[in-house]
Parts: sequence; structure tokens; C-alpha cells
Amino acid sequence: MSSRIVIAGASGFIGQYLTDAFRASGDVVQTIGRRGADAVWGDADGIRTLVDGADVVINLAGKSVNCRYSDANRAEIFRSRLDTTRAIGAAIAASENPPPLWINSSTATIYRHAEDRPMTERGGELGTGFSVNVATSWERAFFELELPHTRRVALRMAIVLGDGSALLPLIRLAQFGLGGPQRDGRWFATAARRNAGTFHEFRARAGRQRFSWVHIADVLGVIEFVRAHPELDGVVNVSSPNPTDNRTFMATLRRVLRVPFGLPAYRWMLEAGSIAIRTETELVLKSRWVVPERLVEAGYEFAEPDLEKALTDIVAERGLPTASQHS
Repeated sequence: MSSRIVIAGASGFIGQYLTDAFRASGDVVQTIGRRGADAVWGDADGIRTLVDGADVVINLAGKSVNCRYSDANRAEIFRSRLDTTRAIGAAIAASENPPPLWINSSTATIYRHAEDRPMTERGGELGTGFSVNVATSWERAFFELELPHTRRVALRMAIVLGDGSALLPLIRLAQFGLGGPQRDGRWFATAARRNAGTFHEFRARAGRQRFSWVHIADVLGVIEFVRAHPELDGVVNVSSPNPTDNRTFMATLRRVLRVPFGLPAYRWMLEAGSIAIRTETELVLKSRWVVPERLVEAGYEFAEPDLEKALTDIVAERGLPTASQHS
């Protein structure tokens, strides 16, 4: 029996993947977006009509954090998450037949820089700074309304790997011989960056910052699992049960690509490069050590739990030769 699924933010990497997968399985997918969608942001009646009677609402809307954290970009990162989440919440509250399930995107970046132990939903410690403030505000907006007929699940997603994700620039770096570890180091902090909470403090050495990841097939798998398990609500970590660290991740990627060496990138290179390509060093230097405790306890079986196989599958999907093809 087909379902009617409403996806907000369907134009992004994850949204496109989910839309295609649901439609391929026979579900009806309707979208909320800025343009070219079934309902557009700002049209409260249109959004309410869309979510009314839906089987599930999935919200992925929000400006990418892969940018420089200027005043304007920071404001838009907040606005694009909080306003859209609140708009959906208001639409559900006004519905005659509210959806039984609302899944909202969140981020594993909500946890502190962790090198000592993994962060779980129960025992994880929240961090500080701009990115954490975004995540906590986002979840607060998600849970703030009383919606007694709608179960809510916030997916604290690790770095999502797939064909079209943040993996692609790392593949290009490795192919050009620059696929070594990203090494943290000391760097000067301006008062403006400290006040904004965007300065990354030097901690992990020699590329040992932890790297938590999840294959995009498991993002879909987790959503389907959550739909089938009504006991799951609140926050859920969406990450492989086998996190790694930065230097191991880059070495695995080189091995999959059959690239024999990779030059490391030091902090000063990363700072200069991040300005040139309009991003932030925190994205590669923060130690994200997250494990999916609730999913594992509930019995979810990951489709892609192993990093090397996950990378091999993605690289092969792009039509690139892999080490497994020559072993």
C-alpha cells in the first residue's frame, strides 16, 4: 500500500535521494520548497493542506553549513532552519488530520569535540559555539509545540556519504595526491570569530580527530525503520556503528581509489584554503565521535556499516576504478 510522504528541502542531496527512492517504491511524494514545489515557504495554507492527512512529513530544509560564517550566512543558517521548522509545526497544529509522524533533520555536530569517548543519545555531552547553537535551537524549534497526535523524531545525522555528497571534493583531493590527513594546529583567533563562536580551538593531533559517517542508503533505511517502530521518538543518532578518524578515513579513500600516497594538509593550509573555497576549517577539524546507540538497541541493521565497502560502492557508482576491481 502506497504512502503519501511530504518532504521539505527535497532539492538537496539527501532530499533528492529520498524522493527518488520513495517514488520508485510506489509512494506519492509531495514537496515544500522555495520554488517548483507543491507548496512554497510563506504559503501557510498551502503547507497546511499538504501536511494534512500525510503519512509522514520529512523536513530537511536549511542552508548548507559549507560556507564562510559571515554575519549574513550565520543569520541565514539559523533562519532557514528555524523558520521552516516552525512553519511545518504550525501547519501540523492546524491540520484536521495531522500526520502520525514528523521526522526532522538535525546534526551530530550538536555534541562536543570528542576524542575521549563516543557520544550517545543518553550519555553524549552537548558542545559550545555557533554550530552547536544552531543545532540546539533547531531541535528546540522542532519540539516546542504541543502536537499530541504526531510522533516526532530528530535525526542527528553524521557526515552523509554518497554520490553527490561532501565526499566528492575529498575524492578529487585524493586523485591529485592531496588525500593525506587534515592536521590540526595552532592558529590565531580574532575577537570577532571568538565572539561569534566560529573559531576552532586546536585539540586533535596528527589527523586523529574522529570521523563519524553514515551512508545515504542508511539514512533512507533509518527513516523506514523509524516509521515501522512507533516506540522510537525524540532524538536518534544516525551514524555508522563503526566511526573512524580523519587519517584512517583518508587512507581508506586512497586505497579504494588506488592512489598510492597523499600529502597531508596542515592547519595553515586549511585556513588559507577555506577562505579560497568559502568554507570553514571546523568542518574537517572538529572531532565528531558519535555512535547510534538507540538504533542498535532497537535492532536496526545497517546496510553499509563498513567504511571501505561503503566508499567502494560510491566510487564504483561514479564509474571510477576501485581497488576491489584489481584485487
